[in-house]
Amino acid sequence: MNAQEIEITVVPELAQIGQEDWDACACPEAADGGRPRDPFTTYRFLSALERSGSVGPGTGWQPQYLVARIAGQVIAVAPMYAKSHSQGEYIFDHNWAHAYERAGGRYYPKLQIAVPHTPATGRRFLLRPGFEEAGTAALVQGAVQLTDNNALSSLHVTFCTGGEVARAEELGLMSRKSQQFHWHNRDYADFDGFLASLSSRKRKNIRKERAQAQDFGGTIHTFTGDQIEPEHWDAFWQFYQDTGARKWGSPYLTRDFFDHAQENLREDIALVLAERDGHWVAGALNFIGRETLFGRYWGCTEHHPFLHFELCYYRAMDFAIAHGLARVEAGAQGEHKLARGYLPSPTWSLHWMRDPGFAAAVGEYLQAERDAVDEEISVLTDYGPFKKTTIEEQE
Repeated sequence: MNAQEIEITVVPELAQIGQEDWDACACPEAADGGRPRDPFTTYRFLSALERSGSVGPGTGWQPQYLVARIAGQVIAVAPMYAKSHSQGEYIFDHNWAHAYERAGGRYYPKLQIAVPHTPATGRRFLLRPGFEEAGTAALVQGAVQLTDNNALSSLHVTFCTGGEVARAEELGLMSRKSQQFHWHNRDYADFDGFLASLSSRKRKNIRKERAQAQDFGGTIHTFTGDQIEPEHWDAFWQFYQDTGARKWGSPYLTRDFFDHAQENLREDIALVLAERDGHWVAGALNFIGRETLFGRYWGCTEHHPFLHFELCYYRAMDFAIAHGLARVEAGAQGEHKLARGYLPSPTWSLHWMRDPGFAAAVGEYLQAERDAVDEEISVLTDYGPFKKTTIEEQE
């Protein structure tokens, strides 16, 4: 199969590709009715972002979905966006932008292959089975060519998989290593089984935290699927707005997104809500993958000691254990997660700079950063809450 036989196009709406073709590439493992590895690159999730106005005009995330076809058949797709800023990415390149512009360049717009507002690792080059090699090459080369042809500063691929990094490096992209904190389910029978793997002091601290959190004067519920009601989103929207205003200045998702979630995504969701005196006072939103629970958003209207940890971390662990999920990814940043059993795990992104001099400078930076991240992961793992013998077994 040679490159001339592959047609690359860019379209501004998912509907121009269609759900069947998109999901045949994005989640072929779900063709039998099972769950996708993660829901974030599915047609239903990306369409909810698009239809709710969470991406598109005025957001700085302008859809430019990348499509590769052979003889009219869609063989590969990628969720690509033209970006006019670096918000909602969680892989920070603000310093690169400032340096490039101080040197007289124009950093924005840039191209970004990513799931907007979602720092969760997953496939970014979405491939129909049987076209893995040709599809990856077509998407990478097509995205680079579009960046170059339109005189854009750069192309970025964020929260991709390690396998995608290896192939893309062969095709000329530079890799960047970052870290998050993930919890791993070691076939625990229950939460006490997890606690037994911890040092005595950490075990006591977590038990104390959970007891205090659960003594907030109300009840904690976990809802999935049809258990989720529209009223729950009214409450969660208040929580999300509060957190968004404090962290980002304004929320990334629109209120309409949660209506689309209720309509098309509730089977992918585990919503943890705390109720006190007949009112919802706090909540955490998780998405369910094939092997992973992805913690995404948290918020509250009342502050109670350790309720954040209970809803976001401990209830997520409970859910993963009960449903046989292998891990919990609790989102970006947060070294406070370490004491609660979430260990540092590497995450990856890919980058291509059109200016050779700028590319060389970024490449040197990335090498030094990788060394620093490796050292930080090693140090933080040693400081983790697990018994030393458990750490050695996990390694």
